[in-house]
Amino acid sequence: MDIKIHEGYPDIEIIINCPQITDKINKITSALQNFDGKFSGFKSGYTYLIERQNVFYFESVDKRCFIYTADDTYETSLKLYEIEENLTNKSFFRSSKSQIINIAKIKSLCPDFNGRIEVIMENGEKLIVSRQYAKLLKERLNLK
Repeated sequence: MDIKIHEGYPDIEIIINCPQITDKINKITSALQNFDGKFSGFKSGYTYLIERQNVFYFESVDKRCFIYTADDTYETSLKLYEIEENLTNKSFFRSSKSQIINIAKIKSLCPDFNGRIEVIMENGEKLIVSRQYAKLLKERLNLK
């Protein structure tokens, strides 16, 4: 891989020249887009740019990672730990081994059995915060 940087331009433009689009290229573009506060998601052969504030949660299922918005689901080439590393925004919270929730999109929560917490998102979707992360969520929300 060869990287060239040229100064003196009014705006930043990144051009990737490659023989074909691979998973490596998709990861690079995802990381670059996420750097600007957006995630890239794939759906039906198209790539979409999703603003952080529109993300309800991220979920990893069968070694694939998905981005959930109010009414759509997108696949991303990033791994959940890579997403977590890039989320400097305090409104995102690791809720289980396979999920990261946007706290700003939580409508309500209710204690569940075995110390878990059931979370209802603004779009009506129900998620579970595992027992391991429930205490941290309560602390983040200043609940006792």
